[in-house]
Amino acid sequence: MKKLDKTYVTNARFMLHGGDYNPDQWLNRPDILEDDIKLMKLAHTNAFSVGIFAWSTLEPEEGIYNFEWLDQIFENIHKIGGRVILATPSGARPAWMSQKYPEVLRVNEYRQKQLHGGRHNHCFTSPVYREKTQKMNRLLAERYGSHPALLMWHVSNEYGGECHCDFCQKAFRNWLKEKYKNLKALNDAWWGPFWSHTFSDWSQIESPSPIGENAVHGLKLDWKRFVTDQTISFFKNEIVPLKEITPNIPITTNFMADTFDLIPFQSLDYSKFAKHLDVISWDAYPAWHNDWESTADLAMKVGFIDDLYRSLKQQPFLLMESTPSYVNWHPVNKAKRPGMHLLSSMQMVAHGSDSIMYFQWRKSRGSSEKFHGAVVDHDNSSENRVFKEVAKVGETLEKLADVVGTNRPAEVAILYDWENNWALNDAQGFGMESKRYPQTLQEHYRTFWEHDIPVDIITKEQDFSGYKLLIVPMLYLVSEETIARLKGYVAGGGHLVMTYISGLVNEFDLTYLGGWHPDLQEIFGINPVETDTLYPKDVNYVEFNGKLYTLKDYATVINRKDATIEGVYKQDFYKGTPAVTSHSYKNGKAYYIGGRLDHSFHQDFYQKLMDELSIKPVVSVKHEKGVSVQVRQDHEKNYIFVMNFTEQNQVVFFDHVVKDLITGEELSGNLDVGMYEVKMFEQAR
Repeated sequence: MKKLDKTYVTNARFMLHGGDYNPDQWLNRPDILEDDIKLMKLAHTNAFSVGIFAWSTLEPEEGIYNFEWLDQIFENIHKIGGRVILATPSGARPAWMSQKYPEVLRVNEYRQKQLHGGRHNHCFTSPVYREKTQKMNRLLAERYGSHPALLMWHVSNEYGGECHCDFCQKAFRNWLKEKYKNLKALNDAWWGPFWSHTFSDWSQIESPSPIGENAVHGLKLDWKRFVTDQTISFFKNEIVPLKEITPNIPITTNFMADTFDLIPFQSLDYSKFAKHLDVISWDAYPAWHNDWESTADLAMKVGFIDDLYRSLKQQPFLLMESTPSYVNWHPVNKAKRPGMHLLSSMQMVAHGSDSIMYFQWRKSRGSSEKFHGAVVDHDNSSENRVFKEVAKVGETLEKLADVVGTNRPAEVAILYDWENNWALNDAQGFGMESKRYPQTLQEHYRTFWEHDIPVDIITKEQDFSGYKLLIVPMLYLVSEETIARLKGYVAGGGHLVMTYISGLVNEFDLTYLGGWHPDLQEIFGINPVETDTLYPKDVNYVEFNGKLYTLKDYATVINRKDATIEGVYKQDFYKGTPAVTSHSYKNGKAYYIGGRLDHSFHQDFYQKLMDELSIKPVVSVKHEKGVSVQVRQDHEKNYIFVMNFTEQNQVVFFDHVVKDLITGEELSGNLDVGMYEVKMFEQAR
């Protein structure tokens, strides 16, 4: 899909570099605030997120406001040519509000009212909290909306969590009434007669709870959908004055990743949230140098999430938070090794980010984040290693202005679906610990990342038609509407790959009756009739293209109709039966992979498809495993990032002349790339 026009997500035409700045913690230290400005220039930073947790400073008592300090911060940043990403402070409210209006406090799934404290423990439905946040945001917009330093709105911070209070119960029932119209439709969708769980009055419906209803999958799935919609509703309430007063200032909120496997955040459906943002931004905290995976394996996972968040709006995104050194919440908080900060930062840029921002600018002196990494450490020095590495990133970004706004056209797409992940995780079947839907998608992505093939990670609502290859692993939950779109994609000439545990339930989490959906049988020429779940020590093998590949976890017993058998099982009661199939359907072709196979299979299988479909890297650079070459493009140039995610020196080979973006030197042939080194080039298209 060719997207070569530049897309500027802010009015800046330079790479943003800076981070979360909390001057409200240092108002009694004017010397510190003065040092901040000097250090910002030394660090080559130019943009700062301000006010994220500043509500108690902005409004120390109800109706008593203190904006003068923020006025000065705006001026200080503006004087050095910097830009402000102004946050709305709803992520953590002041104590006076919790005391006077206890309804703003969340109620957990055990129906326990939470105390004041922490952050992100407010009710998204509370009328008082909606009123208070909107009033504060209006004051901010009126005061700073026309300030020349204002670049962007950073709305709240890392939305997440859920509330089970009476306000939320009522809102949930209203949401269900809007969706189902009547109780018969709801009971049908939730399979009410099971365990006598039929509802006869809307008031009987409660949100899922460990001390109440927790086994109705349709209820649990709809609750998660409601939580996303209610969070978006709260966000939309927050931005009313921002859109009204500053319609030309873009709005973002920072998305997240989840778990130490670094998978997309699971609690909210970001595909829905993205529609309401002008810019996607996210907070990336990979555990570099960990002891359970290689550096390259982790880099692949980072690339997957980058490509997902870039693909949500098909435009550059912003890295809103990262650490220049270490975090304070991993089990082991290991520092980035020399060179890793520049390499990991440039990986973000290579995959589509137009910023490198940090949490945090200056380390807090007290509380839980006082040892979280920062640009400025407690020594207040510009001479330590971390500060110098940040300055080097800043100097590098200053030479990449031409990259800003460029995109990453892709011919390959992988479909990721939040609702499918929820439903599959809730399914009481298969392997309870081995489903690993997001991780499975990352494994299919790995082959393309290793071969320098750009990939879009798209959602079920996005257009399929421009991709040569669409990969849909483990799409357990799939509506008839999505099936029809997949059918149309293949009929129109697309090549579709689907796997085991796909097409089993509809959007209500009700199984399809009568075997696999007829349209899927028509597309693939097969009928999957049984899923065998293996114990961790169990192993099977699949023969494909004359080679044997290891199978773990899952194997689908397939009834072949008119598909071509590409691979067969070698063991168990389904020995000799189809394991991998292909089937031509109208102008396209559909492939089915019946079992969870090892990486060597993915390499060979997808290499075969890449050869058949003429899917090639944007530029040809020969290298060994662990080196990643990613490209951003505009109409005139390719911007090439060569990144060594190994602990050894590597040699790469260019068969064409490129120009070093940093030094201006032209070169071709062999090039040495050191451990954790990144090199950047441009090439005329």
